[in-house]
Amino acid sequence: MTGLTLKDLLDAGLHFGHQTRRWNPKMKPYIFDKRNGIHIIDLTQTIVKLEEAAAFLRDVVLGGKKILFVATKRQAQEVVRKAAEECGQFHMTARWLGGTLTNNQTIRRSVRRMRQIEAIARNNNGQLSPFKKEAASLRRELDKLQLNLGGIADMEQMPGALVVFDICREEIAVAEANRLGIPVVAVVDTNADPDLIDYVIPGNDDAIRAITLVADAFAKVIKDANAEWSRLAAERNRRIEAERAAEAAALAARRAAERKDGKEGTEGGESAAADASKTRLSKQRRSAAKIAQEAVAAAHAAIESKAVIAEATTAAAAAETTTPSEEAPAAAATETP
Repeated sequence: MTGLTLKDLLDAGLHFGHQTRRWNPKMKPYIFDKRNGIHIIDLTQTIVKLEEAAAFLRDVVLGGKKILFVATKRQAQEVVRKAAEECGQFHMTARWLGGTLTNNQTIRRSVRRMRQIEAIARNNNGQLSPFKKEAASLRRELDKLQLNLGGIADMEQMPGALVVFDICREEIAVAEANRLGIPVVAVVDTNADPDLIDYVIPGNDDAIRAITLVADAFAKVIKDANAEWSRLAAERNRRIEAERAAEAAALAARRAAERKDGKEGTEGGESAAADASKTRLSKQRRSAAKIAQEAVAAAHAAIESKAVIAEATTAAAAAETTTPSEEAPAAAATETP
């Protein structure tokens, strides 16, 4: 994974331990020999442990978490800072501030103060104050905050792991990580206690070449993991978008089907209502025609009745108006013998 060989470790001087009188007996399993009063580290174990640590860091990055590099030793500061920035991870290389992990709220307040002063400078073309003494005081405060907190300014959450390059010097950082259950990856020299470390890399923690080799190897692995994580995240986002699009299409189809069913139902109801209306109208028309026929028949009957009455009336009137001159000759004729 790292691509390193035993020769690379040997050339970097990773096999040199501390003086034999300063050793920690717990490191005995990792010691190959002692020469000229110095312990020689077994590099065959070192390269195996280095690969295990690199694989772990890769898994941390693929899990979406960040890594905090810690190296406040003078010869390691610049090397580790560059390696951490190259792979986009956090770093503390000036001084470990007590409570960086266990009292993170206080650290975040200091970060907010740093951001506040930076905003003042940004809004005033780099000028912190119109007053010389106040400007100098703010400048000193800002420089100190940037030096100590610049590498963790964006660390809103706890890191997924710590990478330490001298556990004796960074004992407070290691203790805080152990207290919070944060895994620690560290280069452990022959004078240190490996029981405090989750991923031990037995090796020289003083030589700048050794520190550079390990830091650059980790940076390379983390960069590759970052690229893979970005690719996986992009694929995951595309898959989520595709699923959402499919759900939206299914919902649209379902709503269209519901609208179609509702329209057909409405049309069916309207058709039935129209048929019923036509039936009622037909009945009404038939009833009106029947009534009209009955009225016509009644009218005819009335007319006929009126004609009969008129004839009777005329006959009666004619009978009543018979003259006496006509009746007298009849009587005289009756009386003549």
